[in-house]
Amino acid sequence: MTETITARWRKSSYSGNEGNCVEVADNLPSVVGVRDSKDIAGPSLAFTAAQWGSFVEFVKDRTRG
Repeated sequence: MTETITARWRKSSYSGNEGNCVEVADNLPSVVGVRDSKDIAGPSLAFTAAQWGSFVEFVKDRTRG
C-alpha cells in the first residue's frame, strides 16, 4: 500500500490500553488502511471504502445480538 506515507493511523475508541489493537487510516483517497498497532512498520491491508463499510456494518450487526 503505497499511500501509507500520508496515512493518519488511529485506534478505535473501544480499544483500551492492552496493546492488542488494530489501527485504521481512513484519510486516504482510494483505500482504507488497516494494520496491527504492535507492528506499525509491518504490513498493512488495504480495502476499498465500500468493502470497509460492509465489514463495519457486519461487525455492528453481530455485536447488537
